[in-house]
Amino acid sequence: MFEQTFKNIDDIFHKDAGCSSELDYTEQSSWLLFLKYLDDLEHEKSLAAELMGEEYQHIIDEPFRWSSWAAPKDANGKPDDNNALTGSDLIEFVDLKLFPYLKSFKQKADRPDTIEYKIGEIFSEIKNKIQSGYSLRDALDKIDQLRFRSQAEKHELSHLYETRIKNMGNDGRNGGEYYTPRPLIRAMIDVLQPKIGETIYDGAAGSAGFLCEAYDYLRQGGHDKKLLTSTDLEILQTKTFYAKEKKSLAYVIAIMNMILHGIEAPNVIHTNTLSENLQNITPSNQHDIVLANPPFGGKERPEVQQNFPIKTGETAFLFLQHFIKTLKPGGRAAIVIKNTFLSNTDNAAVALRKELLENCNLHTVLDCPAKTFLGAGVKTVVLFFTKGEPTQKVWFYQLDPGRSLGKTNPLNDNDLIEFVELQKTFAESEKSWAINVA
Repeated sequence: MFEQTFKNIDDIFHKDAGCSSELDYTEQSSWLLFLKYLDDLEHEKSLAAELMGEEYQHIIDEPFRWSSWAAPKDANGKPDDNNALTGSDLIEFVDLKLFPYLKSFKQKADRPDTIEYKIGEIFSEIKNKIQSGYSLRDALDKIDQLRFRSQAEKHELSHLYETRIKNMGNDGRNGGEYYTPRPLIRAMIDVLQPKIGETIYDGAAGSAGFLCEAYDYLRQGGHDKKLLTSTDLEILQTKTFYAKEKKSLAYVIAIMNMILHGIEAPNVIHTNTLSENLQNITPSNQHDIVLANPPFGGKERPEVQQNFPIKTGETAFLFLQHFIKTLKPGGRAAIVIKNTFLSNTDNAAVALRKELLENCNLHTVLDCPAKTFLGAGVKTVVLFFTKGEPTQKVWFYQLDPGRSLGKTNPLNDNDLIEFVELQKTFAESEKSWAINVA
């Protein structure tokens, strides 16, 4: 339905001097998609209000609505080329009027969990990089063909957007930052089996792939495929998913990705998760489930390390401490980490393994094959644990898809079926074994 439109938009960006990579294409299409989505959402809400005989209060003022500046229509509902801005007039409007207006929403918003705050945060973080007003006019005309009205349309758009994030991941050295293979995420969710009413957290959200997949899993009724009530759907929208992301572009992509999956005002906070002192995490901001693939290899500054009992420059080790502390007692986690975490002999790694094994039940370790993450040269494992009981026995599973993984041959859902099945009973096999720890 919309695939060709996405291709056409990429072609337009490709020819513009301001956009030079897949990252730019994703960033620039993200703010345009967001404003089109917002216009469709407001349209839906105003129609609903009209049916109820109520007046709808628009979020965006008339001159800045998509239908006013991006895609004006004539009396017959056809594109009104005479009143559509283009060329330098369009760039001037976007850079000098539209962006400052949208940025100002952050100050006006009551709370960070409102759509108004998200608008302000997004437009404080990104800039319009499209240099030609004619290219931008072409892109607007194409984006205007996309619709966010039905579930089927949203589903297709979310699928196309995910493909775009995947391409962005494949494009750069830092691909793993943006893209965790979805089959791996789905297997992690299948093991944890989240339920409606539980809160799910990712403090290193990237493109929010974990939360989007968890939303899809719960939206379809979870493990038991149960029909959801209107209360369930409300809980799913507003009280289930929580995320933090440090990088501006990833933050914008995370919000857009969650919106396209069906979460209207995502609870994503733009912050450096590690700047929060562990002692400040209280029961009120702990969660039932943590799903994450934190960045590894980074070197955190000494003042950030001061927030943690086990001090180390390794970003992933700080995140692991944060995740353990963020879990409620009895909470469950599945976290991707470098496989060297299991064998490193430095003080921080030894202390962190001790902390994990004494305070959590590390019941499962999934050993992932090389090139599970495209663009990342390290091998990884997934740690599955429950907080509040010591580890007695660890079940290991060596994932071997029987082929070399790569860009044209990525991990797929079938590769993980056996792991999910055997994990239910911690069964031993050619690829799995258990080790007593206690």
